[in-house]
Amino acid sequence: MTVVRLGQGVDQSRQIAPEAAERTIACLKKYAQEIVARRIAIADVICVATSQARDARNGAEFFARVTRETGFTFRTISGDDEARLTFLGGLLPGMVPEKSVVIDIGGGSTELMAVSGGQSLDIGSVRFTERYLKSDPVTDAEFWAAQEAADEELSTLLTWRKPLPEGIQLVGVAGTATTLAAWHLGLEAFDARVINQVELTRGDIHRMLSELKWRSLAERLTLPGLEPGRADVLLAGSLILWRAMELLDFPTLRVSTRGLRYGAISLV
Repeated sequence: MTVVRLGQGVDQSRQIAPEAAERTIACLKKYAQEIVARRIAIADVICVATSQARDARNGAEFFARVTRETGFTFRTISGDDEARLTFLGGLLPGMVPEKSVVIDIGGGSTELMAVSGGQSLDIGSVRFTERYLKSDPVTDAEFWAAQEAADEELSTLLTWRKPLPEGIQLVGVAGTATTLAAWHLGLEAFDARVINQVELTRGDIHRMLSELKWRSLAERLTLPGLEPGRADVLLAGSLILWRAMELLDFPTLRVSTRGLRYGAISLV
């Protein structure tokens, strides 16, 4: 797993930025070398693209270049498919699908999914950082504007939330949830086995969000469990997560290191 920030600037420009393209191509070339070294055919690798590819006008051009230079063939999946595959992949052993809701806060979108269905919203950690949280550290005005925008989008899910069974467990996948879990535990190195046992309360999320709000980017980088590639967008991701738990009434979050990559296996 490598943070390449493919969605850099996509929210504003609707273009995959040249530097983001180069980072991603370089990463995929390394992946291709690893795969070939293990005698796996490149054609057998499942490759999916999400929010950035859906939003970027030059997405098709970029992924054609990916195929030429690496051999990987990507399919761009819809927000609904992203939510469905994330739900399939995000549940840990022992979790009951009917009693679980999976939330995936990505760079450009956020998916919430239950057995009965779900939705993809155009709110994400990179999108909100670039759109609202531009100062270092952020200002109160920026923070409240981001919160208002998150609330507006998340409130559209109140009707979806209402019929879900009482006591249903929110399961958090992807970088925001796993990074907060690692920080909460004080981990210096990522350990999936430990992180998969973590349950965070709404109060835990709010406490960490409040600390991120007043810290500068340089100060965030000193916190345990924070990767350099996530430190600048973790505030936005945490804000979205906290507001989802508040507005949709989820008192706790169970963290899972699984997610879309596991669900994508079903596309074979």
